[in-house]
Order: sequence, then structure tokens, then C-alpha cells
Amino acid sequence: MEISTSRSKKKKEIDINKPQFTVKEFKRQWILVAISVVYVLYGLLFYYLPLVGWIIAFQDFKYNKGISGSKWVGFKKFQFLFSDKTFLLVIRNTFCMGALNLIFSTIVAIAFAILLNEVRNKYFKKSIQTISYLPHFLSWIIVVAIVSDALSSTGIINDLLMRLHIIDTPYPFRAKEAWFWPIVVLSNLWKETGWNAIIYLAAITSIDPCLYESAAIDGAGRFQKMRYVTLPGLRPTIMILLLMNMGNVLNAGFEIQYLLGNGLVQNFSRTIDIYILDWALDARNLDYSLGTAAGIFKTVVSMTFIVVSNYIAKKRGDERLF
Repeated sequence: MEISTSRSKKKKEIDINKPQFTVKEFKRQWILVAISVVYVLYGLLFYYLPLVGWIIAFQDFKYNKGISGSKWVGFKKFQFLFSDKTFLLVIRNTFCMGALNLIFSTIVAIAFAILLNEVRNKYFKKSIQTISYLPHFLSWIIVVAIVSDALSSTGIINDLLMRLHIIDTPYPFRAKEAWFWPIVVLSNLWKETGWNAIIYLAAITSIDPCLYESAAIDGAGRFQKMRYVTLPGLRPTIMILLLMNMGNVLNAGFEIQYLLGNGLVQNFSRTIDIYILDWALDARNLDYSLGTAAGIFKTVVSMTFIVVSNYIAKKRGDERLF
């Protein structure tokens, strides 16, 4: 009798802990439900409903005939993509630039956040932080104009190199394929480092100050505190952001590559987005089906990166998305 009573009590306790979706609860929180419904409808309308358009990747789509009147061709467009040497080249460019941006932007943002956190003067620290994230609000057109001017034959970079007698004549940076990826990475770092560091600075403030005090008692210096207290404290945030950004590896960018690229460096500057633009929106091609197929490929690969990275993080016991 006592055993059955204890079991019923445990069952009641479990039921109490479960969320109760009752009419009374709905009436009490109807405002939150209404707001949630708006966001759900927004997501369905602008994120999931357009996926119906993916069907044109399996058609020889003609805009004057529409989806219903276009001829079904199956995987013909995908076969063309993977037999096209240009597409394989843009995959390489996109992946390499995306990976380089991810690696260097993460490392530089973490280092900048840690070093900025060590600044003791509050006003100087705030000034540096404000100045560092202001470039984030500049459009890529302005950034590319600044970069182009700095790298021109009469720009500040060539001028400094010539004054330091490193080179005798202006060096054509934008005409050299080997320099295109470094220029893209450095431009991204200048534009986004301050903005990316904000979340790491916020994560540093959540680290228990007692850990720093204990490290100081044990004789740890400032660099030892950064290594053994700050970095381990940032590990969960770093892992979550890395997993989220893994899906953006193939989103290496469009604006900077399109604006900085030219005929001399196009073998290193063209990305999947530019390839889609050339085939789907260029008046000479207008092959919407091929552009959609390339977009589907990019989406599938990005999702695969996220799932695989999340699985590896789960096996290692790190923070994960799901």
C-alpha cells in the first residue's frame, strides 16, 4: 500500500513538472501566442513556401510557360553542373575563401576580444571597441572602393613599399591571382572583426571573477589567466558560433568578389553566387533551372557541414546545436 502511494505521488510530481497547455493558460498568455503565430507565418511564407520553386531545377524552365508548362528533365541540370569545369572551379574558390574567412575571422575576433578585455582604462576601451565595429556598417561598395584605392599604383600601400625601398615600381596587387584570396580575407577582417568580437566580449563578462582571483593567488600572470581561465570560459561560445558558421562556408560572399574581381583574376574570384548570377540572370543565358540547381547544391552541402560538425561536437562532448 505504501509502495503504490509513493508511486502515485511520484507520478503526480512528474505531471506537475510538465507544461500544461490548457485553455486557461492559453487565455493568460494569448499575447505571446499571437506574437509566436506571426513569426511562424513569417517563416512559412518567406522561408519554406519559396522552396516550392526548387522544382524548376528539375525542369527546362521557361519563364513564359511557368512551372506547369515547362518540360521535365530530371537531373539533367545537375549532370551539367558537375561536368562543367567552371563550376568545379567556383566550388574550389567558394570553399577556400569561406574556410579562410571562417578560420581567420574566428581567431582574430577571439584574440581581439581577449586583448581588449585586458585594457584597464574604461574610456579608452570603449573608444577602441566603437571604432573597431564601425566598419561593419559600411556597405561593401564603400569598402571595395577603399581597398581599390589603397592597392592602386598610386595608393598608400605601394607608396609605403616604395618609400621603404621594398619595391622599385608599383606592384599590381589586383592583377595577381595569388593576392586575391588574401585581399578578400583581410578586407573581411577589417570590416567584421570588431563586430564579431562583441559576442566574445559579452561571454567574457559571464566568467566568474573568482576564477581570476584564484589564478592570481596561485601566481598566474595576465597571459596565464588568458590561457587557463578566459579561453576555457569562451570554449562553449566558440563551439556554438563555429557550428553555426559552418553552414556559411559556401557563403563566401558575392559583393566583394564581384566588385574586386576582373578578367585577370576570375579563375580565383568567381564564387557559386556569381556563377548563379551568370547563368540565371544574365540576359545571354537566362537558365533559371541551372541557377536553381547550383543553389540547391550549395544548400545541401551547407546543411551537411552543419549536421556533420554537430555530430563530431556531440561525440567529443562539446557544446552543440542539437
